[in-house]
Amino acid sequence: MSALDEVPLAQPVLGEREEELVLEVLRSGQLSLGPRVPAFEQAFAAFVGAPHGSAVSSGTAGLHLGLRAAGVTDGDEVVTSPFSFVASANAVIFERARPVFADIDPRTLNLDPQAAEAALTERTTAVLPVHIFGYPADVPAFERFGLPIVEDACEALGARHADGVAVGARGHAASFGFYANKQLTTGEGGMVLTGDPAVKARMDSERNQGRAPDMGWLDHDRLGFNYRMTDLQAAIGIAQVERLAGMLADRKRVAGWYRERLAPLATELGLGLPCEDSGGDERGWFVWVVQVPHGVDRDATIRALREHGVQSKPYLPAIHLMSFYRERYGHREGEFPVCEDIAARSVALPFFPDMAESQVDRVESALRTVLRAS
Repeated sequence: MSALDEVPLAQPVLGEREEELVLEVLRSGQLSLGPRVPAFEQAFAAFVGAPHGSAVSSGTAGLHLGLRAAGVTDGDEVVTSPFSFVASANAVIFERARPVFADIDPRTLNLDPQAAEAALTERTTAVLPVHIFGYPADVPAFERFGLPIVEDACEALGARHADGVAVGARGHAASFGFYANKQLTTGEGGMVLTGDPAVKARMDSERNQGRAPDMGWLDHDRLGFNYRMTDLQAAIGIAQVERLAGMLADRKRVAGWYRERLAPLATELGLGLPCEDSGGDERGWFVWVVQVPHGVDRDATIRALREHGVQSKPYLPAIHLMSFYRERYGHREGEFPVCEDIAARSVALPFFPDMAESQVDRVESALRTVLRAS
């Protein structure tokens, strides 16, 4: 089967408005450090409901700056989830601190508050919850620890906590990512939302090599990084914010089709589906990830789906079992059993706003065939 016949894993929604705003930037001649970045910051923060936003080169860069603002430094510990994209743990190591993992909740797949509390020590400086696959982590529970919180919200744009507050709008530093498969894309890029103007000022400086707004071109008063977002990226972001409500609604519609089609496979064959919204928490749909039934070869399932013209991928591996983390910290199998079980069985299926109902049907048919053959 040709690649043209495959159902792709992800696909961004881009149109004439993005092209129009990018061309305006190109014609202006000011590709970076121009007016589009602050305009995007304001539009994005207003959409989520946060006071301040600092645009950066990636969600990872945002996590790094957020941890620095929280005071994380040499020898500190940051409690976080082992079930995440590796960037959330890597950002802790950037500041020569140690990511301390705790197991995840088997329903939400987010960091379990009780496990996180048990992992606290006198060296714990911050907690880094991950809103995995767009489902809100229990940030109110982590707030009771009395420690700084840096939220990995890179997958959770559009999510909302049970108290009605949007993910990213609780006042903590919360990093969003804008890679091409995210709810909003700038190609690459990210944004840190915060309720503290001093944190924004610090991140704005550190993303730009440590230069304050009123300083000369070669005058820098603190350590900084090249974490800037370009005006070209920001122009795309502005156009994306304008259509964001519709794209989020489209993702929710596709998720509804998936749940309807795959519910019988959960009942009949033991396929694990994303948890439904509960207790007032609302997911911001990023990906559709399932867990193959116990005893089924996940990697063989992915290969078989490809033969049926359906792209998929393992999503996500357990961070603590990656070779770097094994070698650096001595992690081994069995430390976080819930995470390890979920990671070993998880498969991301095609999911994007413009996905057609017929494509969801193709995925369901292929998955049913493959699982029954297993």
